[in-house]
Amino acid sequence: MESTRELLVEALAPYKIDIGGVRSDGSRLLTLQNGAGKILIERPLSPVQLMDKWLLIDVVDGIHRDLRILEGRLTPKVIAALERGQCARQSDVF
Repeated sequence: MESTRELLVEALAPYKIDIGGVRSDGSRLLTLQNGAGKILIERPLSPVQLMDKWLLIDVVDGIHRDLRILEGRLTPKVIAALERGQCARQSDVF
């Protein structure tokens, strides 16, 4: 778990992260704060996500995307394109 925490701290710098204790379903709550202490994102992480490096990378990528949206660094056109791309990838799988 410590290496997971280190990876998250490094990947999400300069934001402050907190990984809460184990919840009843086995997940942990990841809380991301800015320098002023304002909570920007809270996301439950499953035990599988915490143990699998590739799933954790996907989580970090999603958080980076969400931060860009929160901070206004993604335009509505880019967001729509990302959603269309995700829908297309999901339909390929099924």
